[in-house]
Amino acid sequence: MPDNNVFEQSFPVKGGDFANAGEASCQVKEILKEIGVGADIIRRVAIAAYEAEMNVVMYAREGEVRVSISPEMVNLIIEDEGQGIENIDLAMQEGYSTATEEMREMGFGAGMGLPNMKKNSDEFKVTSEVGKGTKIDIRIRMEKET
Repeated sequence: MPDNNVFEQSFPVKGGDFANAGEASCQVKEILKEIGVGADIIRRVAIAAYEAEMNVVMYAREGEVRVSISPEMVNLIIEDEGQGIENIDLAMQEGYSTATEEMREMGFGAGMGLPNMKKNSDEFKVTSEVGKGTKIDIRIRMEKET
């Protein structure tokens, strides 16, 4: 990201903490509202951030959601320390999930997390190492409001 960021902040995410799941993405959404970002951009960022945060809660020991906001772009970087993704191509397929039965009973694990992140991004990159963790880089360009 260029040095002209208006705002940067990070939010810790604890694996398995379903009671507080979604808190980081809600805070990102509120920040975007406060600085006057358009509703469509806020919606896309909120969806991508929530899906990424839930993956940390479901599959990692801990992680972090970092947001950088510039006049041109919102950049989300989500990094975790967890099991990693064995096959990213397979994980990107809609409906593919490694969720446990308990996760499914809570309404998670439909296999739409990574595909939804990509659909709501202008630029999307996933890197992962099995047994170490995953990094997701999501960029959403600001659109001129008309």
